[in-house]
Amino acid sequence: MDQPPSMNARPRRKAIALSAEALVTERLLRAGASLPLVLEPAVDALSLTEWTSNNRDSIVQKLRKHGAILFRGFNPNSVEEFEQFLRVLIGDLLPYSYRSTPRSEVSGRIYTSTEYPAHQSIPLHNEMSYTREWPGMLGFFCVEPASEGGETPIADSRRVFNLIAPAIRETFINKGVMYVRNYGEALDLSWQNVFQTNDRAEVEAYCRKTDIQFEWKDQDILRTSQVCQAVANHPHTGEPVWFNQAHLFHVSSLESHVRDSLLSLADGEPPRNAYYGDGTAIEESALEQIREIYTKEAVVFGWQKHDILLLDNMLAAHGRRPFRGARKIVVGMG
Repeated sequence: MDQPPSMNARPRRKAIALSAEALVTERLLRAGASLPLVLEPAVDALSLTEWTSNNRDSIVQKLRKHGAILFRGFNPNSVEEFEQFLRVLIGDLLPYSYRSTPRSEVSGRIYTSTEYPAHQSIPLHNEMSYTREWPGMLGFFCVEPASEGGETPIADSRRVFNLIAPAIRETFINKGVMYVRNYGEALDLSWQNVFQTNDRAEVEAYCRKTDIQFEWKDQDILRTSQVCQAVANHPHTGEPVWFNQAHLFHVSSLESHVRDSLLSLADGEPPRNAYYGDGTAIEESALEQIREIYTKEAVVFGWQKHDILLLDNMLAAHGRRPFRGARKIVVGMG
């Protein structure tokens, strides 16, 4: 005869399998803008690193579609946790070599964002597109947002490419971009900072390996030049993207009084300048059109504490707005 169940017996809990879609919600930050895609936790105390390890392929696919993903509300507690997230997603992180801007190492291969004065803007650009080798992904982590300003505008590099006048685009494609740099403490970054060494022989070996022309000048000043791409095709999507920093390196990007001052210090040469790949001058009207397109295409949003912004470096350009107060944004590259 069957015995009735004990009144003290507890019912067994049923395991509930939650899909990735149930754990995280997604939406576009701005109507009509393809980037960034916003991912937010739908449940409390969701580990971003653990969720990422189980959904890496899906995240990469979304990144290749949108170019930028904003992870909001996951609240990683430290720079080290942010670095762990990047390593799970990207693998080994890259050092910041052949530098263009001042940065400091924070933890492992996590760096401060560009340490330009707070009142300055940084134009939209793709990281290290002034070289022939660059990181595929960038991750930004907001440790502390500015009290005012300090946004990181982003723009779709595919749209920038399509909006540039065909005649300008074709000239850049056919000629490429030549970057000329003069390194010295009174000019810009020192060559020791840029190449992360005090050994001239190491600098020369790097330049030969990467096809950078170099010349040592008086007072320990180094001059380099390199011809690089103006446009690149994404290795996975095949899409053409505008991928250079001619508008940023060109002397016309400087305010007139700053330009005049630097030219007087550098014997007629600014710390950095850009030319067409054949050495001829780039028309300022062409650069102005490019700058106007970047301004028009910029998507701007305010940082929230512990936000993570993930960029496909070829599909999305980024910059920085001026700010007031404390601001700490760190970055990792892979």
